[in-house]
Amino acid sequence: MQVILLKDVKGLGKAGEVAKASDGYARNKLIPQGLVMEATPQNLKALERRKAEIEAQRAFDKAVAEETKAKVEAVTVKIAAKAGENGKLFGAITAKDIADALEKDHKIFLDKKKVDLDAPIKQTGPVTVDLKLYAGVVAKCKVEVTAQ
Repeated sequence: MQVILLKDVKGLGKAGEVAKASDGYARNKLIPQGLVMEATPQNLKALERRKAEIEAQRAFDKAVAEETKAKVEAVTVKIAAKAGENGKLFGAITAKDIADALEKDHKIFLDKKKVDLDAPIKQTGPVTVDLKLYAGVVAKCKVEVTAQ
């Protein structure tokens, strides 16, 4: 079934695109959740009229991501955690901890899912973490982990 994506759907595409989805997946999951609509000739004409609006929203989202990138790269996130004598943490610093510290200390609001952390941080010292803010916009965040 040909569908028009109303929102970004992982595995299918971005909002405003026409994609092919299996009939059952489209009828039972995507359409009821409001993620897609059937690609009828009438709906395709409406999509063409909305293309400029969708592109303007994407440009705005990318500009906001670039602005956030500049803010993040200008600061260093300091996180204090309990550690042993050799600098090994008793717990671990997770993506949620980094997002919370950015929000609390620097007023930069970021979803923890945007923090690209391979594994939790378990050692004190400086670490550079990637933040995937938007497609093609990746910020390098400096995190300084200290012992309490």
